[in-house]
Amino acid sequence: MSAAYQPTFTLTSAMLTRVAEIAGEVGRLDALGGSGKVPMLRRENRIRSIHSSLAIENNTLTLEQVTAVIAGKRVLGPPKEVQDCLHRVPAFRHPCRTP
Repeated sequence: MSAAYQPTFTLTSAMLTRVAEIAGEVGRLDALGGSGKVPMLRRENRIRSIHSSLAIENNTLTLEQVTAVIAGKRVLGPPKEVQDCLHRVPAFRHPCRTP
């Protein structure tokens, strides 16, 4: 039978106190609406993912052009590449969820 795991540190009351303080601050920030940046970060990540996905397939649109296409603006670029970008948006807006 193997020996019980022994961590390389000792849990102290000071550690527990700091963890409780951090948890309290996180809760306070959530209550104050500190998560207001989350939708913006998700949007930025979605745009970067779309751009990267297109780049893998040799699409030459820049990140700024992809951002403009998603915003509904006109972009100077190959029509097929702009269309590919437009077709990619719904796939990243509603990602597949696997169990």
